[in-house]
Amino acid sequence: MAEEIRSNTAEAVEEVNIADVFRVRREKLAALREAGCDPFEITKYPQDTYSAEIKERFADLPAEAETEVEVCLAGRMMTRRIMGKASFAHLRDDKGDIQIYVRRDVIGEEAYAGFKKMDIGDIIGVKGIVFRTKMGELSVRCTELLLLAKSLLPLPEKFHGLKDQEMRYRQRYVDLIMNPEVKDTFVKRSMILRELRAFLDSKGFLEVDTPILTPFEIGASARPFLTHHNTLDMDMVLRIETELYLKRLIVGGMDRVYEVGRIFRNEGMDPKHNPEFTSIELYQAYTDYHALMDLVEEMMRTVAEKVCGSLVIPYCGHQIDLGHWERMTMLEAVKKYSGVDFDQIATDEEAIAAAKAHHVELPEVPTKGAILAEFFDAFVEDKLIQPTFIYDYPVEISPLAKRKPGNPAFTERFEYFINATEFGNAFSELNDPIDQKERFERQVAERKALDPNCRAQVDYDYVTALEYGLPPTGGLGFGIDRLVMLLTDSPSIRDVLLFPTMKPID
Repeated sequence: MAEEIRSNTAEAVEEVNIADVFRVRREKLAALREAGCDPFEITKYPQDTYSAEIKERFADLPAEAETEVEVCLAGRMMTRRIMGKASFAHLRDDKGDIQIYVRRDVIGEEAYAGFKKMDIGDIIGVKGIVFRTKMGELSVRCTELLLLAKSLLPLPEKFHGLKDQEMRYRQRYVDLIMNPEVKDTFVKRSMILRELRAFLDSKGFLEVDTPILTPFEIGASARPFLTHHNTLDMDMVLRIETELYLKRLIVGGMDRVYEVGRIFRNEGMDPKHNPEFTSIELYQAYTDYHALMDLVEEMMRTVAEKVCGSLVIPYCGHQIDLGHWERMTMLEAVKKYSGVDFDQIATDEEAIAAAKAHHVELPEVPTKGAILAEFFDAFVEDKLIQPTFIYDYPVEISPLAKRKPGNPAFTERFEYFINATEFGNAFSELNDPIDQKERFERQVAERKALDPNCRAQVDYDYVTALEYGLPPTGGLGFGIDRLVMLLTDSPSIRDVLLFPTMKPID
């Protein structure tokens, strides 16, 4: 109880202090406006360089050396030391930090007095000459200093910073100010997307856009977000995938297409899932899932080399080797890790008995194929630390994949796993419209049997597209966010989303 009282008291004191700081800074702003110097009226500043560029250009400048190079910088004041007639401060811009040196006899009495009234967190513009101090720090000797925007709230205390993880996600803008390494993660995310696009473009793929708002819920297990279009007076859903539209384009003769798409699923949240996320789906005519395995390997190697400079990536305590990939069928993997050989199981009843004997949870529709998938989840997935393709999935859990010739209980489908996490999913696409229609109708019927209020419908327009003829096609989908997690060694999806979904604070 005493500890709780101390904690509550500390929080109360902090709230009072923030309120006091806010009041004082508002008073400073009012005084500036009264003097005709409203910083919020400034519309532009002639910034011509960044801190990192200065440091690179003058890396060899010796201590106490002067230059004649004038620069114009803009950014946030992060520290300040007032030392009478001269002061030091640190300015943080888009590329990093640099020290500035401010002398009263250089910028003038009035400007120096204004500088002393500025606050940590204020946005400032600085003109000055580059030099290196006696202590060896590259700096800018100010000849002009201007307040460009007033910070009315204090930044977190320097040495403790913004540490509360949930608050960092809620106030990402403060997180980015106080924790420069966070910005590095999102710079790398942008690099990853750029390299993925470059790789696919080099393979002849065309980037396209397909609808985010769709007219009805399909029969897939993922739950959508619902909305309503007022003008058309119709319910609509936010897409849970981009697949069906992209394959329509293959029907239309666009042989290689991909989309970097925002996906929305009204489901649970955990370190690997967010209700909205980014995926890439790609489709290539006249190829199959084996060729897509080769494509994935080449793509992952290429992006890792370009972004990280290595094929061995540290991730969550493991050294992940993206230069070596294992391939196993789901039957082989289940036999290897559980000891159960589903080739020797003939019926659904035998599969149910095996599940009960091994304490494996039964799926909603307990067929042999669905139970095999449950065995995989129970015994295999957490063993797949190094990159591994698992292929040949049961038809029951693969409604859009082509059946294996000679073994129609399985499909030409694979997923690839790293650090016990699924990173991507691919098929030899089902292009038989009769089979596709039957699977869609069965899938929707099963959904409605489990949930009578379900509004899922069969996408008959997609079936019509198949009736015009879909060539043999390979399709792949993978999450950008999980790939960014891997290549930045980030344990949670929230670490790689600038603004993850959060429950509102009351």
